[in-house]
Amino acid sequence: QVQLVESGGGSVQAGGSLRRSCAVYGETLVTACMVWFRQVPGKEREGISSLPPTGGMTINDSVKGRFTASRDDAKNMVYLQMNSLKPEDTGMYYCARRVTWVCSSRPGDFAYWGQGTQVTVSS
Repeated sequence: QVQLVESGGGSVQAGGSLRRSCAVYGETLVTACMVWFRQVPGKEREGISSLPPTGGMTINDSVKGRFTASRDDAKNMVYLQMNSLKPEDTGMYYCARRVTWVCSSRPGDFAYWGQGTQVTVSS
């Protein structure tokens, strides 16, 4: 059974930084697309960074230049480094694993989800 366990996050003042981690249990990461999603109040869940198994990273324009995602397949971990945080970054953040290696930013394409963590950025 695949399990995603997240850690990190919390509360920070605007301009601060947070680091999220996501540990994947039950299956290797090597062939999986991993994506970080977030859901801010009043909006739909959106993909903010994709990590394909072939390498590289895509990042949503809303966080480009401030957030960086990475993966460590040997440890079955993915990370989200969030810098220069803004109040509008406040929301629930999730990691997700797709069954196939093809990446997507649509939440419905992902079968496995972390428990999510609230990130609150105060002004």
